[in-house]
Order: sequence, then structure tokens, then C-alpha cells
Amino acid sequence: MFVRGKSDSPRREREGFLMNILLQAGDLAESSLAVTWVEWAPGASQKEHTHPPEQVYVIFAGRGRMHVGGESCEVSAGDLAHVPGGVPHYIVNMGEERLTYISASTPAFDVASHYGKL
Repeated sequence: MFVRGKSDSPRREREGFLMNILLQAGDLAESSLAVTWVEWAPGASQKEHTHPPEQVYVIFAGRGRMHVGGESCEVSAGDLAHVPGGVPHYIVNMGEERLTYISASTPAFDVASHYGKL
């Protein structure tokens, strides 16, 4: 069994942003997932980016605007947003509290290398 908590995970931080890498390529030979726990401060925004794997964002707390390709919509706790592989996307925290979500991608990729030091 593999268990990794936020406090034990590799992290990436910058002003207004925290990412805990819960699972990525190389952690488990049999896994084809990359999973991160992400938090954005009020008003903070992800940079538009792309990557080959498809991805989902599952919103746990807060309110944001998800942009995928040429579309955008508001998301909040309980919502799932799907991002097809290779499509430009980003999310903006539109609320007064931290925007918190889990991101999962398949196939797995090396999250730490892809996002670098942000």
C-alpha cells in the first residue's frame, strides 16, 4: 500500500500558490496517475499551460473560474472540471477564501519536473 500525506509530499510554492505532489510518475511502478493537492490564495491565478495528459480538477473549497481552450465557467466545491490532453487551460480564484482542489492526470507524468520551481 502507498500512502502519502500533504505533510510528506514534495511541494512547489510561490506567492499565492501551494502544490503538494501526492503521486507522480516514478512513485509507483504500477500507477498511471499523477495527483496533486493545490491551493490558491484569493485573487491568485494559474498561468495558462498545456501538457499531454488529460486532467481533472475536483474542487474542494472556494470558488474559481476555469478556462479550458476557448471556454470558461465558474466552479465551486463539489465540481469536477475535465481538461483534454494538450489543451491550454488555467484557473483563477474568484472568491474570498482559498481555492482548493485535487488535480489528477493520466497517464502519469513527472509533476515536479514539469512545474519546476514555478
